[in-house]
Amino acid sequence: MMCPAPALSATATDATVVFDGGNLRVDDVCAVARQEVGCEIAEASLKRAQVSRRQFEDTVTSGTPVYGVTTGYGEMIYMLVDTDKEVELQTNLVRSHSAGVGPLFTEPESRAILAARLNSLAKGYSAVRPELLERLALYLNEGVTPAIPQMGSLGASGDLAPLAHMAATVMGEGYLLRDGEPVETGTVLRSLGITPLRLRFKEGLALINGTSAMTGLGCLTMSAAWDQVRQAEIITGLVVELLRCSAGPFQPEGHDLARPHPGQIACAANLRTLTRGSGLLRSHADLRREAADSKEGRPVTRTGVYIQKAYSLRAIPQILGAVRDTLRHTHDTLETELNSANDNPLFFGGEGIEEVFHGANFHGQPVAFVMDYATIALTQLGVLSERQTNRLLNRHLSDGLPEFLVAGEPGLNSGFAGAQYPATALVAENRTIGPASTQSIPSNGDNQDVVSMGLIAARHARRVWENNNRILAVELLAAAQAADIADSRAGLSPVGRAVYDAVREKVPFVDRDRWMSDDIEVAAAALAAGEVLAAASAAADGPIL
Repeated sequence: MMCPAPALSATATDATVVFDGGNLRVDDVCAVARQEVGCEIAEASLKRAQVSRRQFEDTVTSGTPVYGVTTGYGEMIYMLVDTDKEVELQTNLVRSHSAGVGPLFTEPESRAILAARLNSLAKGYSAVRPELLERLALYLNEGVTPAIPQMGSLGASGDLAPLAHMAATVMGEGYLLRDGEPVETGTVLRSLGITPLRLRFKEGLALINGTSAMTGLGCLTMSAAWDQVRQAEIITGLVVELLRCSAGPFQPEGHDLARPHPGQIACAANLRTLTRGSGLLRSHADLRREAADSKEGRPVTRTGVYIQKAYSLRAIPQILGAVRDTLRHTHDTLETELNSANDNPLFFGGEGIEEVFHGANFHGQPVAFVMDYATIALTQLGVLSERQTNRLLNRHLSDGLPEFLVAGEPGLNSGFAGAQYPATALVAENRTIGPASTQSIPSNGDNQDVVSMGLIAARHARRVWENNNRILAVELLAAAQAADIADSRAGLSPVGRAVYDAVREKVPFVDRDRWMSDDIEVAAAALAAGEVLAAASAAADGPIL
């Protein structure tokens, strides 16, 4: 069993993604958020919402106490609120919790958050009116994107602050994004002919009391992380070719039969695909023969002969395979959360269950944990990349390449010596980004006394992903430089040559010392856009898992 990156959802490749509360995938969220694919709500979900809402209103008007509908919130639950204050109660909740701070999420990130909230409500247990579901879908289809601050969520009673900023726009308040800048909601809605909604029983609470900010951001980060691990494998394949490593550590028997972790199997399979046709890799038999020649004093074609290379060149399937398995677990947890009703209270009247469920599905612990796991895994991906870069730059480890890949006069020129520093610094920075899911601080009069910090965990994973793009960029540029210095281009595999060509289309050979910052940023942007993966996929004679 392999652990390939998730395939694109069928709905995500069509003109529309259907929200039904039960079948939304991470790739669907990404398609709606990034590609602005249209969305619609399943007819069954609208009918379910209508029935649920009617029965819920009957329950409230019968005098049954319901948290946040006939009571105050949090520590003020003991305070009763008349049912004729329904709109005022919901409106005040959204206004009071619109207290997020810091930079705004990007438009794709805000759209992902909106999509995650829509699907949770479309499950039908939050007892909101169909009109509210339709309004969120309208926002996605018309490009009406809430301006949502990134900081302020505890991830316990849901992502209250960020989702309140989203909910405020439904009421016609707060700000929307236009060309990345916040604009008053009322101005935009009037220009589009959209009338704000008045929030009724529970609807303000249903909008803000859920895990949709951490889940939406997590979906985008996981999608990008899958591309990153595959691009790390692609760059690694180029490096092991240039350092004339053995292909033995990637042969299938050592993985499929001996240690069948799915991610390890997939990574080894990718490395075989990526290096197929290489004239530079050595077989184990080649290494044995060269070792014998060296022992007998006969000339060898290499500066050093090693039956086994260092871990950074030999344990790649074990390291990046574990990253894959961690990302898969994170991905699966996010999809479960996407298709969950995660607010409180919940109403199952449509299922024939009249009891109102007062629980804690809003608690973000499952998402917080897996986003922390992803942060740890991605941090190790960066560690591996920087160590591989070091083997290209260190003349004692690089199989005859000049120190720091200097093309001209060493000493007068420093080559890639300076370029290694940001990679090393970013690895160290990634290591300082510790787990957020264990940072609980009580709040809300000790009502929220154990919190998840799930949105912080999701932001941490995104930050490590961003840092890794620069770490990988340094390795990619160093690999291209090594190919030129050693004149190894003709011996590269088809994928290796395609990746080399893709780099050289953007960044020229470093023939003498020059400003390196721009080169690194250009390569990092190409990695963030998946361009290395695209180049490798076009040249590979099989799928890159």
